[in-house]
Amino acid sequence: MTEPLEKRLEKAMAELQAAQEAVARTERELRSASFAVLSSDRAVRATAGPQGELTGIEFLENKYRDMSPQELAASVLEAASAARLKMNRHVMKAMAPFAEPSSNVPELKGFELDWERIFGPEVLREDDDDTSRGPATPTWRDALGDEGED
Repeated sequence: MTEPLEKRLEKAMAELQAAQEAVARTERELRSASFAVLSSDRAVRATAGPQGELTGIEFLENKYRDMSPQELAASVLEAASAARLKMNRHVMKAMAPFAEPSSNVPELKGFELDWERIFGPEVLREDDDDTSRGPATPTWRDALGDEGED
């Protein structure tokens, strides 16, 4: 026998309230989140804020003094892009549960988010913390092109 409409509505309202509270908590946490990432040459640390904006750049151990402008620019861009990507992935993981279907209220089917359209294709690729890649050429070296070669 099916559950009475009043009981189903009560469950749906309780789940809605719980979801609203969880979204508010998640929003508060995301507003204060930031991620810092080192460039592969360990010369630059970039920090991305809650909306993926660049909030800090640090030049470490005076390594920048021995770098060409192209090398330094590539290191900054690499670290900034990686920090932004970490923030985007964090947002995606934090918000994903709110798009899932309800287990208590079958009528709430959830919805699909196009993370690639929101953040770009990199957000769906393998996590950059994956150590199985091996000793590939750092991206900052690729960005240098022929000018960076000795």
